[in-house]
Amino acid sequence: MSLIPSFFGSRRSNIFDPFSLEIWDPFKDLSLSSEPQFARETSALVNTRVDWKETPEAHVFKADLPGLNKEEVKVEVEDDRVLQISGERKVEKEEKKDTWHRVERSSGKFLRKFRLPENAKMDQIKASMENGVLTVTVPKVEVKKPDVKAIEISG
Repeated sequence: MSLIPSFFGSRRSNIFDPFSLEIWDPFKDLSLSSEPQFARETSALVNTRVDWKETPEAHVFKADLPGLNKEEVKVEVEDDRVLQISGERKVEKEEKKDTWHRVERSSGKFLRKFRLPENAKMDQIKASMENGVLTVTVPKVEVKKPDVKAIEISG
C-alpha cells in the first residue's frame, strides 16, 4: 500500500489507503427487501416529517413536502376519526446521456395517519399548501363552560 497517491497510471482501490478515492459504505449491500423500489418508498415514508400542535381553537398539522404541489398530495379523513396524508414523489426521468454521481433525494409514495381526538370538528377540516409545507387545520368543538349560578345563603 502506497502512502503517496499515484496521479499517473492505474491504482488499486483499498479501503485502508488514506488517499483512496473510494469511500467505504458499511450499509451498501444491506437491503430492506429484494425489491429496490420498496427501499425508496420506505425512505420517502420515513422522511415525511409532520408536526402536530394543539391550540385553544384547533389541532394543526404541518408536513414538509418539498418539491410537491397540491395536486400530488391527498388529505382524507376515514370514518373512524383518522386523518390520512398521502402522496407520491415521482422519480426523476433518467436520460441515457446523463451520469449520476449521487442520488440522495427520496422518491416514492408516502402515507401518514393520525387518530383525531373526540373534540375535533370533522366536518370543518381545512388544508392549504404553501412553499412545500402542507398545513391541515382541524377545528375543535367548543367546550361550554358550565353556568355558575350564585345562591344566596340565608341565615
